[in-house]
Amino acid sequence: MKSFEELGLEEDLLKAIRELGFENPMPVQEEVIPYLLEGDKDVVALAQTGTGKTAAFGLPILQKLDGKSLDTQALIMSPTRELCLQISDDLRDFAKYMPGVYVLPVYGGSSIEQQIRALRKGIQVIVATPGRLLDLMRRGCVDLSKVHDVVMDEADEMLDMGFTDDINAILSEVPAERNTLLFSATMPDEIGKIAKNYMRNPREIVIGNRNESTATVRHIYYMVQAKDKYQTLKRIIDYYPSLYGIIFCRTKVETQEVADKLIHDGYNADSLHGDLSQAQRDYVMQRFRLRNLQLLVATDVAARGLDVDDLTHIINYTLPDDTEVYTHRSGRTGRAGKTGISIAIINLREKHRIRTIEKNINKVFEAGKMPTGKEICSKQIFNLMDRIEKVEVNENEIAGILPSVYRKLEWLDKEDLVKRMVSLEFNRLIAYYQDNEDFETIDETPKSKREKSQGSSAPEQGFSKIFIGLGKMDGATPKNLLGLLNECIGGKVEVGRIDLFTRYSLLDVAEKNAKDVVRELRSLRVLGRNVRVDFATEDQINRGAKIKAEGGEREGKHFNRSRRQGSPGRDRQDFPNKKKKKYL
Repeated sequence: MKSFEELGLEEDLLKAIRELGFENPMPVQEEVIPYLLEGDKDVVALAQTGTGKTAAFGLPILQKLDGKSLDTQALIMSPTRELCLQISDDLRDFAKYMPGVYVLPVYGGSSIEQQIRALRKGIQVIVATPGRLLDLMRRGCVDLSKVHDVVMDEADEMLDMGFTDDINAILSEVPAERNTLLFSATMPDEIGKIAKNYMRNPREIVIGNRNESTATVRHIYYMVQAKDKYQTLKRIIDYYPSLYGIIFCRTKVETQEVADKLIHDGYNADSLHGDLSQAQRDYVMQRFRLRNLQLLVATDVAARGLDVDDLTHIINYTLPDDTEVYTHRSGRTGRAGKTGISIAIINLREKHRIRTIEKNINKVFEAGKMPTGKEICSKQIFNLMDRIEKVEVNENEIAGILPSVYRKLEWLDKEDLVKRMVSLEFNRLIAYYQDNEDFETIDETPKSKREKSQGSSAPEQGFSKIFIGLGKMDGATPKNLLGLLNECIGGKVEVGRIDLFTRYSLLDVAEKNAKDVVRELRSLRVLGRNVRVDFATEDQINRGAKIKAEGGEREGKHFNRSRRQGSPGRDRQDFPNKKKKKYL
């Protein structure tokens, strides 16, 4: 392993680096810094967030600056205000012993007049979000004609946020003879297009494999029923007493709901989503960075650019639609050689998505075992004992009050004292898990019970099974059956398992919606005939299970064809859907 001195950095930068506590360069720094110091170079560097990318591009850029000139010589673009501020702070720390070097963060949500005044004084390095920078350019307040280094940090996130047109407009105004440095965690097609259009034979530097998750992160999934999702989250949090992490949700509404539930249940949590004002966002993020918050419940958009060290866990309360987003999420833990855990709480229908993510990140997920109440209480108590053992005792500060404490507690022996201390700390937790039954992940269900459930096609707990007299011969598919529900039923309907047979289908529908579904669909007419819809009988459920077990479609003899009108061919061709408007 090389030292920073061996990378070719000058003493002013080395002195600042040593004061910051950096001892040896990280892999991305060891690859990028000497390459950029050699001369004019274009680079595409693929590395996870938190692997030292800011120093990798920032140190060589600072070293190449002309401190005597106040022209803007370097431009760094980042997707969010938070990352923009963080990069600026890091560069200022690196340039501590470089007099005359000025770094300015430029971003939306702050006074543009103040930014204009600062730009007029002369700034060598601008760190900007694309939208605000383009606004300043249109006002004629930014001169990029002397820029010789352009950096796009977290480029994939900028493209995800819709900045492609802004980036193209900005790059078209920067001199063609420049170094272009592109740093990203993943390599989507759009980044390849930017590299092709704006870079000259860039060197690709990959730390790890493309789109691969951080090597020090464990990936675990808990497959549970939908109704147990929040309780699973609580058990995970309780089982890891020192957990410090982010809980990712898909929507702003879900984010706020989960955060409100956690706060109500006594957890040190808060939410971060797009409906918060900038002042609220800053307040929440500052509390989280200072560890005044243990849990941050966030959407992906709101958490972009939030760079926090030492996160122990990332919890995917809902999986993202894009596999690359999962890579971003999990990459927020396990940084700088430390270990981290990325947890996904899923249902049975999402199991295939876990397999897709595994292939993409080149990692295998562990099937999590649901901790019991007894295991959780034991873990919490031993964590307290560990904290007591390691607490720093300031003899001088407490010397004056100890005699009074000893007198107050002298009637208690050691065992009584320990019992009272544990009871004081954990009575509420112990009582909660005594009153709440343990439950298992779906994977942990005993094999005989699982086979029995699968063999009978019994509905998942919390669901009812509905019989619909439309099947494969009518052209029925899961997609157009769901379309039928959307067409005929007002509001959201939660649908589980769908089993298709030749002449009918069985659908699992949430119990709370089942009566409404049956009532609304009983009046359904398709191609001039009534469609039979009702709660599935036990005989129908068992018959369907037998057909699947035998691997054949031999159920025709059990049904009366006279209840169908029109030829099977016509039914199959004209299965009703929203576009064809075949509902009569």
